Amino acid sequence: MQNVLTNMLSKYEINNMDDKKNAIKEIIQEVVLCGLSRGGFFKEAAFYGGTALRIFYGLDRFSEDLDFSLVTQNPDFDLTKYFPYIENETKSLGLNFNVSEKEKSVDSNIKSAFLKGNTKEHIMSFYKEGDDSDFINKNEIIRIKFEVDVNPPIGATYETKFGLLPSPYQVRLYDLPSLFAGKIHACLCRNWKSRIKGRDFYDYIFFLSMGAKVNLDNLKAKLVQSKFINVEYDLTIDKLKSLLNERFENMDFEQAKEDILPFVRDKSKLDLWSKEFFIEITKKLK
Repeated sequence: MQNVLTNMLSKYEINNMDDKKNAIKEIIQEVVLCGLSRGGFFKEAAFYGGTALRIFYGLDRFSEDLDFSLVTQNPDFDLTKYFPYIENETKSLGLNFNVSEKEKSVDSNIKSAFLKGNTKEHIMSFYKEGDDSDFINKNEIIRIKFEVDVNPPIGATYETKFGLLPSPYQVRLYDLPSLFAGKIHACLCRNWKSRIKGRDFYDYIFFLSMGAKVNLDNLKAKLVQSKFINVEYDLTIDKLKSLLNERFENMDFEQAKEDILPFVRDKSKLDLWSKEFFIEITKKLK
């Protein structure tokens, strides 16, 4: 199935080893989606997050993880039943990956798993020419993390999208307003290991550039679940702008830029990042 991998690689500009690794990870993400689709996963779940935005809306940054949410709450959801479909999909392409569930150290609504394969082996499989694989540690691992929210907030709405490679597949996807709601929730509530996750704010700009509207019902449910607001709070678009502006007033934009730098090619897109910039563009929120 090397022709399939070659076709998938053809859309990438490869200049260095990081480009090679990121291209492989992005291709494997689509292989995972194809396997999940074959297994009927999207009858129960929907795709959302930065990787969904990249694959189906053209977000121009690398995204590491695959994020899913059940359509109906189910704390007993068994993620492992879909592992064979994922592994079979990778093996059908001549790739050697295994899936394992992540053991939870704390109780949460998220079920997680990792797809893992040897980096050097797959660099040599994807890129036949060149000897730069000699510089890769033989024990280095490619990891693709995917997570499922088994207790999702209410109010999300969906659409159906299709992919063509590695073979045609269908996914249930959060529609654009619901994707935007998830991203605004992350901007307001998420700090990653006590650091600002600049990727969320990069995506926020992307949504605004598309003229996306916000699913306020879903966003309110997310903010209530996170205990950011209470259920009596009347979330309007003007109040949301105020909440975001308060966030921007107290944000370390240099730290945010440091987080996003490894994930984008055009670093100049970050030059304008400042409190004043984000407050001004938030006037476009609708």
